[in-house]
Amino acid sequence: MKGDDWGPRQEDDEEFNAALHQRTEELYRIPNAVADRYGYIECPVLTLRDLVVFPRMVSPIYIVPGPSLMAIQDAQQNISTVIALTQRDAEIDDPRPEDFLPIGVEMAVGRLLSMPDGNNSALVQGRRRVEIVEFVQRDPFYIVRARAIDEPTLVDRKTDALMRTTRDLFERCVQLDRSLPDEAHLFSINITEPGWLADMISTAISLPLTERQSLLLISDPKQRLKRVNQLLAQELDVLQLEDEIQTRVQSEVDRSQREFYLREQMKAIQNELGEGDIWTREIAELRERVEKANLPVEARSQAVKEIERLTQMPAMAPEVGIIRTYLDWILDLPWNQATEDNLDVQHAAHILEQFHYGLGKAKDRILEYIAVRSLNPKRTRQPILCFIGPPGTGKTSLGRSISEALGRKFVRLSLGGVRDEAEIRGHRRTYIGALPGRILQTMRRAGTINPLFMLDEVDKLGNDFRGDPSSALLEVLDPEQNHAFSDHYLEMPYDLSRVMFITTANSIGNIPVALLDRMEVIEFPGYIEEEKIEIAHRFLIPRQIEESGLELEETVLLDPALKRIIREYTYEAGVRNLEREIGRLFRKIARLKSEKKHFPTRIGASVLERFLGPPQFFDTEAERQDEIGVATGVAWTENGGEIMPLEVLILEGKGNLQVTGQVGDVMQESAQAALSYLKSRARQFSLEPDIFERLDVHIHIPEGAIPKDGPSAGITMGIALISAFTERKVHKEVGMTGEITLRGKVLPVGGVREKVLAAHRAGLKTIILPERNLKDLVDVPKKVRTDLMIVPVVHMDQVVEVALHPASGKPNRVRKSHSEKIEEKTPLEIEGKAGNP
Repeated sequence: MKGDDWGPRQEDDEEFNAALHQRTEELYRIPNAVADRYGYIECPVLTLRDLVVFPRMVSPIYIVPGPSLMAIQDAQQNISTVIALTQRDAEIDDPRPEDFLPIGVEMAVGRLLSMPDGNNSALVQGRRRVEIVEFVQRDPFYIVRARAIDEPTLVDRKTDALMRTTRDLFERCVQLDRSLPDEAHLFSINITEPGWLADMISTAISLPLTERQSLLLISDPKQRLKRVNQLLAQELDVLQLEDEIQTRVQSEVDRSQREFYLREQMKAIQNELGEGDIWTREIAELRERVEKANLPVEARSQAVKEIERLTQMPAMAPEVGIIRTYLDWILDLPWNQATEDNLDVQHAAHILEQFHYGLGKAKDRILEYIAVRSLNPKRTRQPILCFIGPPGTGKTSLGRSISEALGRKFVRLSLGGVRDEAEIRGHRRTYIGALPGRILQTMRRAGTINPLFMLDEVDKLGNDFRGDPSSALLEVLDPEQNHAFSDHYLEMPYDLSRVMFITTANSIGNIPVALLDRMEVIEFPGYIEEEKIEIAHRFLIPRQIEESGLELEETVLLDPALKRIIREYTYEAGVRNLEREIGRLFRKIARLKSEKKHFPTRIGASVLERFLGPPQFFDTEAERQDEIGVATGVAWTENGGEIMPLEVLILEGKGNLQVTGQVGDVMQESAQAALSYLKSRARQFSLEPDIFERLDVHIHIPEGAIPKDGPSAGITMGIALISAFTERKVHKEVGMTGEITLRGKVLPVGGVREKVLAAHRAGLKTIILPERNLKDLVDVPKKVRTDLMIVPVVHMDQVVEVALHPASGKPNRVRKSHSEKIEEKTPLEIEGKAGNP
């Protein structure tokens, strides 16, 4: 049940006034409910949600079909009144007895009028306050038993003084508030009861619903009048402040009009005297631009101040150019101009899928942002995203697609090689040739206050004696601070909170921790071979055919040729070099076509060397036979995954351990841990404990020119060491990765997706993974998971069972006496690429 203003007044319409008068008279003819011998009355309940009707007051209401409408119809059939109960919480749709105020108002309801929307309206008049005793009926509408509250009408000297004070305050409120008619004050003068006066003023002035409810609950007229007196005093203070503000604004307008009139007169006089010049016109144009520009208060004040300084300077003063440039920057920056976001999730999903393949996490995050904005348009907090991944994986181009999906302007700022903090914050105006920083320069180029701002290569920032640019970015990329970004040149806050910032980087390790903490990192792991093939068919091949001047139908690049280009002519995580090679291939075909020579229309793998030359890269192949002391690990590199053969040789010596292949400190420590584990399990592997003191161990990872580091080769080293010492061969089709502890536990590692794909590509049949890495297999294609046997392990004992042949009955050569000569020292040497395990 809701109240309404009852529409505009129509005093000039005699028919309307007559009808309203007739409906009001009907209210007065409805008698009060008759009390029983105990003084209780029973009436249907009219539920009020966000409306309070006080006794003796007339108000229009809207009634929706339901219990309240049935209660009113029942009361009108019995020519009786109803009791209006106000809900404590207006949001409750189906209130229960405890949801109502304990005090209601008995009121009369006039004729029901049907509205066009199917609801009804009526005039109601409050009669008296009643206290609810009990709820007699609940269905189909409430009927309550109530006790009428008698209010004393005797007016003593204190009450009379309070009523006079209240009338005086109300009179002043009527004078200041244009929404209160003058008749309201005249009506209050003729009220002689304090409770009636309090209820009348409570109805007239604008009060919150909670305050009206509290006034309804005050049954003592004097206390109610005191509270109304306090509320009138507060309302009067607010009205006086509004009046002062309005008067001040009006005086400012009058003064501005007077200044404008005088300036126009001065301009006319100068023109008549021939003294009007270009300088005066330029200042006038600047004033006009400032007036027309929708600038914030502080920016407008600063601009007016600088114009006043210009008027005091001669046109040839050296500082005029500096001030003019500063004013141009203030006027050219977008302070309030914004584009409207397109919050259609389906449209955004279509745009992202149209221009990009894969990148599921990044796409999902953008669609989540658009969905949240569509459900909560008032949300102003913008995400700060950081796309991290190898070159050529589509980070920058995805940013362009996001801006197109949102309908925002796209601007890009490359941070590679930026070493000066002033590049971000700008120079102070005390320097000759000072300019704002690149942030504000890019915002002016965007022309809107809510563009999509891409900060490329954030990991390439440097620092020197000129400051640290990454520290200046802390304010830019912090949603709690960037609403008042401070540029040294502008010297006033600029709002960047509506900008959607996206940063890109190739490595997370080079980003300062404080800066990284402000951003939400989304990793671009690099494309697998299947994804590269799909991207080539969808985007790269059509684009390169068009750029080469060929027709899409006359040249077809077959999948075997495309796979060979990916494997033998490129070595990358992205697709940038792949597109270069495809473009090089089509350019050679375009040359043949332009020379009217025969050219292939279906390009297979066999003709690639004719156009692209010999292969540049070779995949590492799996071992061709089971060997002793040779284990196959899988490694992660920035360009994807690789298998990494690892060799162990044992020699007569003094128990030294040597690790070669340009390995880092972490891998050196993993080798030490693997050897210590083997020593602790010497008896389990039937080895004499002192044998390690008589032999040297040499561990080598081929491709020694490539740096390698990381703990994930721990179990591979352990298996190779166990194989070399026990002379048990290692299964050639088994690859493995995992960190080893001194107790033989296998710990999880990273890059599992790339490692599993590398094992599949190299032809391995089984791959051993730490059990806690099984969760990372979600991103691995189903075909790869089906072709490979993936063995989860938690301890080296399980790795030994899978990777090594069973122990034979013959004695191991490491058990020979110290005087015997050790033969067969050289394990099988193999070729292959090695990466960072």
